[in-house]
Amino acid sequence: MADPLESLPLLTRVKSGLRWRAVRFLNNQALRKMARQVAHAAPAANGQPVAFFNASTRLGSMSLNAAYSLLVSWSLRMEGIPAVHFVCRSGMTRCIHGTDKSHPEHKPPCAECIAQSRANFTAAESDFFDYTPDADFDRHLATLSLPEMENLELDGIPLGPICRSSLRWVMRRYHLQDTPATHQLFREYLRSGWNVARKFADFLNEHDPRALVIFNGIVYPEAIARFLAQRRGIRVVSHEVNMQPFSAYFTEGEATFRSTCLPQDFHLTPMENERFDQYFSKRTRGQFKMAGVAFWKDIQDLDSDFVRQLDQFRQVVPVFTNVIFDTSQEHANVLFENMFVWLDSVLETARQHPDTVFVLRAHPDEARPGKASEESVADWASASGFINLPNTIFIPPDQPLNSYELISRAKFTMIYTSTIGMESSLLGTPVLCAGKAYYNQYAPAAYVPQTRAQYETHLAEFLAAPAPLPVPEEHRVNARNFLYSQLYLSSLSFEAFLEEDGAWPGYVKLKDFPVETLLSRSSVPLRVIRNGILDGTPFLLPRESVM
Repeated sequence: MADPLESLPLLTRVKSGLRWRAVRFLNNQALRKMARQVAHAAPAANGQPVAFFNASTRLGSMSLNAAYSLLVSWSLRMEGIPAVHFVCRSGMTRCIHGTDKSHPEHKPPCAECIAQSRANFTAAESDFFDYTPDADFDRHLATLSLPEMENLELDGIPLGPICRSSLRWVMRRYHLQDTPATHQLFREYLRSGWNVARKFADFLNEHDPRALVIFNGIVYPEAIARFLAQRRGIRVVSHEVNMQPFSAYFTEGEATFRSTCLPQDFHLTPMENERFDQYFSKRTRGQFKMAGVAFWKDIQDLDSDFVRQLDQFRQVVPVFTNVIFDTSQEHANVLFENMFVWLDSVLETARQHPDTVFVLRAHPDEARPGKASEESVADWASASGFINLPNTIFIPPDQPLNSYELISRAKFTMIYTSTIGMESSLLGTPVLCAGKAYYNQYAPAAYVPQTRAQYETHLAEFLAAPAPLPVPEEHRVNARNFLYSQLYLSSLSFEAFLEEDGAWPGYVKLKDFPVETLLSRSSVPLRVIRNGILDGTPFLLPRESVM
């Protein structure tokens, strides 16, 4: 993980580093204090434990997802439900946050991470796992090519595909380069993943948990744990950050996919519609955060020169992309091999329709400091010749152009899986979806072709229509219902327990709260999570609890 201080001047780095260490020390003091209070207040535990495995959310300090996992484990213990943590103690030669892709020979900062783990799991039952080399496996790894590593299976575990997803995230690219650095890191992930598999299998044998709670479910340590637990018939619950501040998404499905099942007769009340309208109005002005990150501090309306450029053409079609290496993209590819293959088809469409201007909008996360893409839409637009066509415009990820105003001028919108597709339907502009978007799984909020032939047919019809086609009412309703559920029903708030740590965006510390607040009777979100983990009930807040 890139050092957030790296790009700062030396004196600023020193001051920021000292401040960060002071903040972390004070926060960990509060953590230990609360952990001891939980241990003292919790009744005697009995029965099968709930296992918690969380190796990919942090190094030092407390991330949102690390906090969610810890608070849920405390809540269960407060009700006599045993919780046991599977904790890394230099158990991986490379973890995703401890990887320096520019210097693959550098080892992770294990001492910092272990110190944080000791603070987090004070007075908790924890199994720390170390790294044990497997000489035979290492010798076999040394003989493998990159494609062979990508497809490696061991003891029935799809080790190669699982680790490839994490390597894509770390390398900030979808297509892995066949280089010595890629080979070295891939081997480190594979040997680390194999170590996790062996140690976690022993952990399952020893503790026989009734359920497993993990972060994300796609990053390789947690994905391996998930695979092994599900193979034994153990319920696995994964979690990710959700759309509201300090909120989590929990599911027995794919946390990175964030699909939410709603009743067939789900309809918003007048009060819920008013609440939604107030939120959506702010969102279209850029007033929102995800995981503590504000992508747009200042959205810029379309200037007159840009509007004149659009007006030279018969129709406008915005094209919205995703971050190609994001773990959510593991679910996306159904009609196209990957997003860039889809963009190649968009390029051909642009060449065939010179009367239409295609405005390609790169996702803002492609340029986020410390997470900038190494295989970007900008690179594709340049290399493919897209930017050289007279009827194309490229909007880079760091340009705060108002996408919502662009949508209001569009004939229709083209997306892969971007959330803005759902928003486009809400704004009254039809959406053609090329990937598997999470919000279409409940009920379609966009045009969702089932085959490439259907996709091409829809695209041809949209382009040829003399006027914009109306958005089907079901798309509007479904988008509204689904986004409302994401915002207010599946967004399980931890705001009663957490606040920003004062040092880095996205990192948190504990608020001062009575330990009894962790009881499920005192917290509706914790009650929903408890029941979901233990009984398999939906991780949705009761509608009447949302005020």
